[in-house]
Parts: sequence; structure tokens; C-alpha cells
Amino acid sequence: MINFYYEYAAWSVNTDNGNGVIITELSQLRYFLEAARLQHMTKAAAKLHIAQPALTQAIHRLEAELEVPLFVPRGRGVVLTEYGMFLKERAQDILQSVDALRDEVSSMSAQENGIIRMNVLAASYIVTESVIAYKQSKNHINFQLGQDEDGLCDISISTKLFFQRPVCSEQYVFTERIFLAVPVSGHYGARKSIRLEDMRAEEFIALAGSRQFRLICDKLCAHAGFEPHVVFQSDNPTAVKNLIAAGVGVGFWPEYSWGELNNPDVALLEIEEPVCRRDIIISRYDNKADNTEVIRYYNFMVEFFKRLKGE
Repeated sequence: MINFYYEYAAWSVNTDNGNGVIITELSQLRYFLEAARLQHMTKAAAKLHIAQPALTQAIHRLEAELEVPLFVPRGRGVVLTEYGMFLKERAQDILQSVDALRDEVSSMSAQENGIIRMNVLAASYIVTESVIAYKQSKNHINFQLGQDEDGLCDISISTKLFFQRPVCSEQYVFTERIFLAVPVSGHYGARKSIRLEDMRAEEFIALAGSRQFRLICDKLCAHAGFEPHVVFQSDNPTAVKNLIAAGVGVGFWPEYSWGELNNPDVALLEIEEPVCRRDIIISRYDNKADNTEVIRYYNFMVEFFKRLKGE
């Protein structure tokens, strides 16, 4: 008996006749089924819009692969052998499944083209604001925002120290300074700038250790010769800001990506040494059959970031 199973990725059918596995093109099965339906090679070739010798050769190749005869001559036409009747029954199911799969994939592609998947590892405040602004004019586009560093996405927003900048034509790099946020009521509140090494004895309020911004800040402190004494950490930038305002400690504050400080009890000091800057990296990936909407929003978001700096 001949066993059939599908291999959709290659749009072919694996057929195993017991003597080894061979690969049969789907076109051969379609040719076979048309010849089986009409029981006439010339008429089948005309229906398929191919030359009759090409159809005959395709049938012969299929028979050679299966090592069984599929047709026998009968007058001016042909009739199916027992093997041919079995193959006809199974091949119809196979091609119907493949056609249904093609329709399902096409439908899935249409749905996916209306969804922009984003991996937001930095600047979540600005990204959210840009999505809101975009949705006001592009309501048919849906967004899925996640924080999976290795996840498949259409656009990713990540951050690195400014001197770690990658070179890639598919990316836009937005550079911002990193300030030190201190309580106004403390002994640093009246200052305009500070050397980071002067803060080695201070208690720090920080983002949770898994966040990319936290890793950057830890590296800056290491460059200044100390490890920060973190007394409180949170995934919420607002919580960090409020604790600094309450005098619990000091913390790092990015120039644009957390929004405006808007707290009279907190002052931002420019860091004199080392140079404290980071890059927000917006990367676009071609993961869809149609990337038109992804490209349109990517360009919108790049312009949104540029306007923050007055570019």
C-alpha cells in the first residue's frame, strides 16, 4: 500500500512506497487528477493549458517514482489501474487540504498586516504617546506591545549607552542625556551639576534590575568607581520620581523618555563626569507579507521622537 502525508512548507507531498521516501510536486498530482477525471491525455492537456507530451512525461515521472502503473490504454483514452484509483482518492483529499491551507494562510496574512507588534524595552512613555497620536488618525491599525527581548516583532525599541551604537540602515537612533534627580530639600538641591563619583555615599532609587535603563545606570556608576547603594527599586518611573521627591534617595532620570519631571520637589543635575547619555534605538523588521503599515507607523514614530528635540 502507498502511504501519503503532507509537507506544506515545500508545497509538495512526501510519498513512501516502502522502498524509500520520494518527493512529488503538487503540480504532478494536479495533472494526474485531471487526466484521471477526463480519462484522455490530449483533452486533459488542453484543459490544463500544457502540451500533451509534457502531461504524458509528468504522468510517467509520477509512475516511475511510485514504481506502479497508474493508467492503461483503452481505445483512444486511458483508464485507471487499481493503483491509480487509490491515488485519485487520496490525492483529492491532499489537494483539498493544501488549497484550504493556502486560503487560511492568506486570511492570516491579511489579519497580521493590520497588527503592529512592538517590543518596548525602553522609552515606554514616548512610545505610548506616539501610539495614541497615531491611532487618532489610523483607527484600523491595532498594536500589540510587549517586553520580550527575544520575541518576534515588527518594531523594537531598546536602549544602549551612546558609545555602543550599532550601525544599521533599518534603525533610527535617538540620543538623550541622563541627569541625576535629587530632592530639592537636600544638600544637592541648589546645585546645577555634579560629578557622579561624588554620589558614591548616597542612597539610590532605581528601576528594577532587569530593565535596560537600570543596567546602563549601573555601568555609569561602575565607570565612576562605585556600585550604587540601591534602597528601593521599582518597575514604575513614577514611583522612582515620587520617592526621590520624598527625600528617600537620589536617582537617574533620562532627558526625554520618561516625560517631563513636573515636580517642584525634585531637581535635575547635569552629570559632569562621566558623559552620561544613552541611545534609544528604534528598529524595524520585515516580518510580514505586506509591511506597508509597519513602515508607515515606523516613519511616524521616528518623526514623533524627532519633534521632542525640535529636529
